[in-house]
Amino acid sequence: MKNYLAIDIGASSGRHIIGRVVDGKITLEEVYRFVNSQVRKDGHDCWDIEKLVASVKAGIDEAMKKGPVESIGIDTWGVDFVLLDEKGELCSDSVAYRDARTTGADKEIESQVMSFEELYSRCGIQKAPFNTIYQLWALKKEHPEQLEKAASFLTVPEYLNYRLTGNIVHEYTDSSTTSLLDAAKKDWDFDLIEKLGLPKRIFGKLEMPGAIVGEYKGVKVVLPAMHDTGSAYLAVPARDDRAVYLSSGTWSLLGVENEKPITTKASCAANFTNEGGAWGRYRYLKNIMGLWMIQSIRRELNGVEYVEGKGGDATKEALATLTDYEKGREYSFADLSMIARGQNYNTTVDVNDSRFLNPASMIGEVAKAASESGKPPTTVGELMQCVYLSLAECYANAIRNLSEITGKVYTSINIVGGGSQDKYLNALTAEATGLEVFTGPIEGTAIGNLIVQMIAGGEFADLAAARAAIVR
Repeated sequence: MKNYLAIDIGASSGRHIIGRVVDGKITLEEVYRFVNSQVRKDGHDCWDIEKLVASVKAGIDEAMKKGPVESIGIDTWGVDFVLLDEKGELCSDSVAYRDARTTGADKEIESQVMSFEELYSRCGIQKAPFNTIYQLWALKKEHPEQLEKAASFLTVPEYLNYRLTGNIVHEYTDSSTTSLLDAAKKDWDFDLIEKLGLPKRIFGKLEMPGAIVGEYKGVKVVLPAMHDTGSAYLAVPARDDRAVYLSSGTWSLLGVENEKPITTKASCAANFTNEGGAWGRYRYLKNIMGLWMIQSIRRELNGVEYVEGKGGDATKEALATLTDYEKGREYSFADLSMIARGQNYNTTVDVNDSRFLNPASMIGEVAKAASESGKPPTTVGELMQCVYLSLAECYANAIRNLSEITGKVYTSINIVGGGSQDKYLNALTAEATGLEVFTGPIEGTAIGNLIVQMIAGGEFADLAAARAAIVR
């Protein structure tokens, strides 16, 4: 029985999970968990990248105590990156995607380089203020010397692999989130990169999931779908091609798998994205703000400032408007779900509004948005009902757009990830969409990571065989 190690890292935490194939079924064992945090550095919100490297290595050591490890695979969120110089040393910070440095970058590129419609027709990636293309544009303006010094561009999981193996290997699915790939060719759009004034030398050859990066302490390091959504989509045990996939976590990623990208004007207008998937397929999806809103509200209710320097007075003012707020109470996610149920409140907000990306107070921002469209929430229950109804409504609208663009009628939704445990949100989603909802697996991202390693290791013949094991 072989041990495969998935290192699944999100914006707030990471887990090391050992996967094994036992009697045709995949079993999981979490062996390590750590906090992933941001630090304020030189005026920007940055990932504590050295702490992240140390946590990855510490978790591998714990996994090795369980027995020999066949291979290791790392997945993380997308879009963020670091630059290395010719000596292989960092020459940039790892600025976090919620940082405000990209403000206005989209308008500048559209006025100086090309329209978003043309950009979308080439790369097929949705417009989001944190896209790598906008981060690099902002970096070029603020620190051109870093780009001049750079020899390599690495996404966050690529950098972690580099620190384990000493090898620089670029992975397709995570790189596809940069808005710098030619969607049809599945490779860098060097014409676009040149137009942006970025050095072409820093963008290396792309490898597909399943490729070997190198070794760490004698163990193979393998490329999974390194973008966490790419891994999560692999773990969806869809019953047919009429199923919509929903990876539910900090972000809600709703869509389907396609063999070809869709870069039409209608798709551009609906802001669907064509992210690269394992084995050259495409994840055609809508990026929705997701449980980040609920996570942020919970932190404020519990008195936690989730980013250094944020919260403070804005949070205090927002909490003062909630008549039933209990100071000192530890609100759990289950508490918030239960409090929302049965509320006679139906005002909704646009969860995809950029105002919710990184506000000083999520509670205050939701209340302001609700007051613009209806009645502001005055209790914790109304606040949560507003967010829950808004998410379900957004899912329903996204599925209607998806059906119009693809010409398909969808009959079910498969929800994977931690958010699949929220029964109230699942019920509201079923009600809003009129579709049958299936949930699980909860550890979708880790399982998707593992099955790429297991296919590479000969445990399964192909994805279909691996998905059959997920069903079992």
